[in-house]
Amino acid sequence: MVKDAVPLGECGRALVVKLRHHGDVLLAAPVLSVLRAKGLEVDALVYDDTAPMLDGHPALSELHTVGRKWRDEGFSRLSKETALYATLKARRYGLLVHLSEQPRGAWLARTLGARYSVAPRMADRGAFWARSFTHLYPIAPRRHQVEVNLDALRRIGVQPDPPLRKVIFNPGDEAARRIAGLVPERFIHLHPASRWRFKCWSAEKNAELVERLAAGGFPVVITAAPDPAEMSFVNEILKNTKAVNLAGQLSIKELGALTARAVLFVGVDSMPMHLAGAMGTPTVALFGPSGEDEWGPWGVPHRVVRSDHSCRPCGLDGCGGGKVSECLTFLAVDAVHAAVRALLAK
Repeated sequence: MVKDAVPLGECGRALVVKLRHHGDVLLAAPVLSVLRAKGLEVDALVYDDTAPMLDGHPALSELHTVGRKWRDEGFSRLSKETALYATLKARRYGLLVHLSEQPRGAWLARTLGARYSVAPRMADRGAFWARSFTHLYPIAPRRHQVEVNLDALRRIGVQPDPPLRKVIFNPGDEAARRIAGLVPERFIHLHPASRWRFKCWSAEKNAELVERLAAGGFPVVITAAPDPAEMSFVNEILKNTKAVNLAGQLSIKELGALTARAVLFVGVDSMPMHLAGAMGTPTVALFGPSGEDEWGPWGVPHRVVRSDHSCRPCGLDGCGGGKVSECLTFLAVDAVHAAVRALLAK
């Protein structure tokens, strides 16, 4: 036990802050479960567009949001920031858990009045950051992001029980009912796109995989975000094959309900891959420049398909910064199809 462990029994209520992207927020969900199991009332603060990732979580009392576009709203931003701060201040938090490098967390730790606060150790943030929190936790290399988030609790003396490390997502009944009327009884969910094209497999190889899966008796349902680039990528795939195309048509809640019904999920390193894990759907994940140790499927049967390039994972936006990652484009359809068959056999 750490010498400066936080007495959770004295904290009453905790605020968990995760101001990042959708997948990052989802992978922070176990922190809520652990704190609730320790007897605390738990709130969360996230960006407004990522709120569906935690909305309906059984451990959550209140979900607060920061508008991602507030910074562009000029004077009206002040009233919104003031209202948010007043709401948070009234909740009288005893513990603040900040799970990113976002500067807002330091200001909240200094001003909300929480007796205890914990955040990642950031050497490049200087004394202001370090003195804003009562506890700082190190970020270990090649550690899965779920465990990195939970390290914030380990630092304050809380050892998370393994069953509580599950990522939870609640699609809701309305989303489940809509999806039930859109898809076949048995299907494979393919989400080939990412906001970063350098993390994607080629359209031609995706199309060939769809053909092979259909020939094996598994129709494919394909999804993507409504972003024009992602929609164009899906259309490129569907030029050479057929699938149930729901690209750009689903909310995040409906995407979760969809993957919950699938017999298998296939996709690249992206939020929908993490969503499949949260819904308990076996997953085949294609990894290129990002690292599967840190971002791989969590808590479900899975196969990671990757190349043997000595340079990966490099974290670059394509080889030489050229937006194309050979460690992905060189992956053979045979390798991905074999991973699918291996999981289906189980």
